[in-house]
Amino acid sequence: MRTSKQLRQKKTVFSFVVDGECEVWYLQLLKQEEKLLNINVEPKLPQKKKLKDQFAMVLELAQESDKVFWIIDFDTIYRESREAGQEKKTALQELQGYYGNISQNTESVIVIIVNNPCLEYWFLLHFEATSKYYESYAKLERALKKHKALADYEKSEKYYKTGRQNIYQRLKPYLQTAIKDAKRLGKFDFNNTQTGMAEIYKLFDELNKEK
Repeated sequence: MRTSKQLRQKKTVFSFVVDGECEVWYLQLLKQEEKLLNINVEPKLPQKKKLKDQFAMVLELAQESDKVFWIIDFDTIYRESREAGQEKKTALQELQGYYGNISQNTESVIVIIVNNPCLEYWFLLHFEATSKYYESYAKLERALKKHKALADYEKSEKYYKTGRQNIYQRLKPYLQTAIKDAKRLGKFDFNNTQTGMAEIYKLFDELNKEK
């Protein structure tokens, strides 16, 4: 005889490999605010943030998850590639190799999400349709803080989660605008890396499929 636990509806498991705490907080709030009762959102922040370690975690999670989202802030890739020695494979070349491997073998399970330069570009698209390229968050910050909802923005758990409204609540009224603006920018292109990009829309597309 089946137990009540066995009879419960199996949850869809969405796992995330990210390289920063801001992504973890944003995903936790997304799950909370959207009441994703049938989707188990599991953000993972690797102790070792090297690309090879993230890639290994992505492949491991792909064996036990319905979808694995690998969220990459491109400013880190750009900085590490610029600092690499001439004879050393750059982070960009390394990422391109992983990208090809995933596309050929596990594309149905693993979704790569590139934010260029960082998660905050996704936030910016909630308020303005732009394709302007920013090399780093430091160069994007002024544009982001021009908008009233995030005028006091800071990279801290307290800012994201506390106050009269958490950051997801602040952004949610503009979510469909952000998705539209992000899709208009298209997908990441290794032949054109100096363009603003926010592929978080891929996550919301997958969530809509599960509804």
